[in-house]
This record gives sequence, C-alpha cells and structure tokens, in this order.
Amino acid sequence: MQLNRSQTYITTMFVLYYFLQYFGFGALYPFLTVYLTELGLSGSQLGFIISIPPVVMIFAQPFWGILADYTKKPQLILFLTILCAVTVGYLLNLIDHYAALLVGIGLLSFFQSSMIPLTDSITLSYVQKVKYDYGFIRLWGSVGFAVSVFIVGRVSENFGLTIIFYIYSTILLIAALLTFQFPKEGETAKVNLKEGISELVKIPKFTLFLLATFLIYGPVFSNNSYFGLFITNIGGTLAGVGIAFLIAAGSEAPIMKFANGWIRRVGVLKILLISSFIALLRWTFYYFEPPLFFVYFSTIAQGLANGLGIPAALQYVTDIVPPKVRITAISLYTTVGAGLGSWFCIFVGGFILEKYNIAAVYGFFCMLGFLGCTLVCCIYLLGKKKKISIVQKFNG
Repeated sequence: MQLNRSQTYITTMFVLYYFLQYFGFGALYPFLTVYLTELGLSGSQLGFIISIPPVVMIFAQPFWGILADYTKKPQLILFLTILCAVTVGYLLNLIDHYAALLVGIGLLSFFQSSMIPLTDSITLSYVQKVKYDYGFIRLWGSVGFAVSVFIVGRVSENFGLTIIFYIYSTILLIAALLTFQFPKEGETAKVNLKEGISELVKIPKFTLFLLATFLIYGPVFSNNSYFGLFITNIGGTLAGVGIAFLIAAGSEAPIMKFANGWIRRVGVLKILLISSFIALLRWTFYYFEPPLFFVYFSTIAQGLANGLGIPAALQYVTDIVPPKVRITAISLYTTVGAGLGSWFCIFVGGFILEKYNIAAVYGFFCMLGFLGCTLVCCIYLLGKKKKISIVQKFNG
C-alpha cells in the first residue's frame, strides 16, 4: 500500500522515535556495568543491581498494559513514564551509595518497562491499519542502539562515564516529545493471561520451548550487561566497548532482513538449532579469553545468533499455539527469555564474577547454552519422529 503524505509523516515519526529510544538504551546499559565497577561495587552487589531490570520488567510490563487498556490512553502513559525515566536517569549520576543505587535502578526499570510494549502495541496498531511493514520501523531501533554505543563509548572516554546518564535522559526526553505525533486511535492488544496460560501449559511443545528459551536467551540478553566489562578486562577501552557493540548490534539488522526467507527454506527448528549453536560457540570462545582483536571480530556472531534466532523463535511460538492465545504465548515467551532467563544469568553471574572472574561467567553461559541446544535438538527430533509416524500410518 502506498502511503499518503500524512501517513508518511507519521511513519517517519515512528522511525525517529525507535531510533532515539534505542539510542538512549544503548547509551546507558552497555556501560552501566563498567560504571558500577568503577564505583567499587563487589561482584555480588553488581550482579544484584543489574539483575533488577529484568525482574521489574516481569511485573511492571503487565501493569502498564492493564493501565493502558483501562484508560485507553497508551500515548499519554508512554509520555509520562518516559518523563519519569528521564528524571530518574538524570538523578542516578548523583548517587554512589549501594542502597540508593538499588532504589534508583529499580525505579528506572519500573518506568522504562512501559516503553517497549506500549510503543510496539501502538506501532502494530498503526501498521496493521495502513498495511505497512513493522519490521522496517523496528529495524531503526537496532540502528539507533548500534550508533549509540559507538558514539557514547568515545564520548565517555573524554568526559567520564557519568555522561551516559545525561545522554540517556536527553535523548529520551526528545523521544517523549515525539509521542504527541503518534496516531490517537492506537490501542494496546488485550491479553487474558489467566485463560491463555491455562491453555498453553497443556501444549507440551510450548512448555519445552519455554525451558529452551530460558536456557538459550537468558545468556543472550544478559550478555549486554557483562560484555562491556569483559572487553575492558581483556585490555579494551570504553571506545572499544562501543566498537564491539556497534559491530554486534549492527550485524543483526541485515541478517534480520533475510531471516524470514531463510526460515521458510531451511525450516524454523533448524534455524533455531543453528542460531543456538552459534551463540554457544561464542560463549565458549569468550571463556578462553581470546585476544581483543578476535573478540571484536567474533561479535558478528551476535548478528547470526540474534538476527536468525529471535525471528525464528517468534515464528515457532506462533506456529505451535492456537491463534486465540498467540499474544499470550508471545508475552510469556518474552517474559521467560528476556525476563526470568536474563535475571537468573545476571544474578548468578554476579556471584561467579566475585568468586572467580568474567571468563567464568561466560563459562556459566556456555553450560546453559549447551543444555538449551540439547533441548532444541530434542524438540526437533521429536517433531521429526512424529511426522514420520503420521506418514507411516497414512501409507499403511
């Protein structure tokens, strides 16, 4: 469908918003672990603090969704929560006490938890109405994140790491103003969690895949918290952290563009196996603390693992569940991987970091990844065996 002038303007606002939102995320989270380490926090304290966002997300995202459904004003809620996150983000640079940091990161996570689900819901409502490509708009979020870590890494070397809070708050303030340009008719999708979950737990393939998601994507998402520290520990600079994230996040976008075609040709479970195995190889590689140059080069693996794995996982979930509980299934899949899995890996990783070193954290990721790959392989073989038995029964 060809967009008219008004629709082109709104689409441009969405693209710019996604770029700025993820630019803000990229300015803060890849460098937060390094910043907290410089404050003198222990490994367990570090792990506890950076495990707060995924835990808060588990409970806060449904709250914001229910509030948006009740008020029918998702744009207003999004605007107000961004303003609150901007305020907390600015104040965080004034805090250096552990207890105060716990409260500050908790508040920041609570307000920020509204951004991704509400933005995606408003955007999906819009693109379905005008028959536009959601993937193209979302792609600019990955671009914003990649550009951000590269720029902020260099800037923070010259002005100090406290600059990450100023950049985060300033960029998201601009993004908040863009929400007034969003279409007013956007509504969030309603999800009946109680009925949906009771039906989903009766699907064995889905429950098995949730466990695989926990094991595979827990390390994938928590890597964003530990990778900056890994780079600096093996001799990299803050600018080097930015370069590494630029390559990693930047490589996702072109691969995602072709992911759906590859999934159709190769098969969704085969793509999941390939992407999971690539992630496993990456964690194993980091466990042996390779030279810095090879670590930079290895970040391309993130494009393959995430660029293929995330679309494939989403496709598999939508394929194996009934349409009426599809939104609930996707919400649960996201919560288990990006929420519970990420929290577990970050929290346990903090204790491992304190007792051993950052390489041992990636050894832990490696063990989880191996179990996840094994589980996906079992799901694939069980599915293949079931197909063979159906064909034999039909022929017989």
